[in-house]
Amino acid sequence: MAVTFHNLNSESGLKKLDEYLLTRSYVTGYQASKDDITVYSALSKPPSSQYVNVSRWFKHIDALLRISGVCGEGSGVTVEGFAPATEKAIATPAATDTKASVAEDDDDDDVDLFGEETEEEKKAAEERAAAVKASAKKKESGKSSVLLDVKPWDDETDMQKLEESVRSVKMEGLLWGASKLAPVGYGIKKLQIMLTIVDDLVSVDDLVENYLTVEPRNEYIQSCDIVAFNKICKFVSDAFLLFIVPSLS
Repeated sequence: MAVTFHNLNSESGLKKLDEYLLTRSYVTGYQASKDDITVYSALSKPPSSQYVNVSRWFKHIDALLRISGVCGEGSGVTVEGFAPATEKAIATPAATDTKASVAEDDDDDDVDLFGEETEEEKKAAEERAAAVKASAKKKESGKSSVLLDVKPWDDETDMQKLEESVRSVKMEGLLWGASKLAPVGYGIKKLQIMLTIVDDLVSVDDLVENYLTVEPRNEYIQSCDIVAFNKICKFVSDAFLLFIVPSLS
């Protein structure tokens, strides 16, 4: 059944979306898909940080578009006043669809749910569209998507500081993605975190052995396990390069 969202550029719409994403990494399913692109493109500007879950999701999708792209089909999503994403829409997100539909009803007394776009909003939409186009043109070395289990020493370990220490590792060709806490037992939780690497620049073994499990990060991190390691395959469809992004399970 298709998911439906209303008034995504209003406070009530963003609040509903924020609640929806509380327990989800993506709009539908377990990988980034066209459903995420549809909702992403329907937002006239980046969401406020007060919407924690929407902001997290938006930054993650934005990063995927900039470095690789999104090609999952999704289950289907409907945004009132906004057409579902197609490959053409992904390549060139239309920021003015909503305005066009509102313009057709100029003589009606209906309330404009989305309002007129400001110059700032238009610029933001153009930048997002440019980022999507740029992602199709990038020709880098092979990439891989990795899912790591990061385990603490005990149930008293500060998991927020543990995640901060993990994300503090920065190097060329490494992009940290979505994460969540998963129960292990006896009150202990582990951090599951997704990362995308450029194969020629980053070795996961080196990342674990020489960065994550040594001082000072081993104050919080007891061990790291590679749960999934998938090559990101690329193919061309309608002259647009898409990348398959594995999911955070």
